[in-house]
Amino acid sequence: MAEEEKSEAIIPELPLGRVKKLVKLDRDINKVNSEALFLISCSTELFLRFFAEQSAEIAIQKKRRTVKLEHLRIAAKKHRPTRDFLLDSLPVPSQPSDRPPADRIRPQPAAEKPLPAGTRRIDDFFRKPEKEKPSEVNDS
Repeated sequence: MAEEEKSEAIIPELPLGRVKKLVKLDRDINKVNSEALFLISCSTELFLRFFAEQSAEIAIQKKRRTVKLEHLRIAAKKHRPTRDFLLDSLPVPSQPSDRPPADRIRPQPAAEKPLPAGTRRIDDFFRKPEKEKPSEVNDS
């Protein structure tokens, strides 16, 4: 008797339906084979995991607890295959965030910013409505 192979089924975490929709955004592709869809999903997960780990290492080296766009750009620059296809797609950061927070200019609090026409603040939603006072009638 042949020995049974004990292997775990690999289930991609990305929804295959969404991946298929993304692949079909290319006008040259009409149909996607299920095996090809499976491989695309798995390889995308592996790439995203690798890219996230590299970006997290850069953030740790910069003594940051949050991975930011500049960390993604640095990770992409360090890995040539990623740099070749992804670096041009990443937006250029407006300003470096490696400065200490004290040097940053603080934005105005939300209460001081003008509201666009026809909008109201979220605080207004949670306030209890004030009871209307009866209007005084002048009998002159």
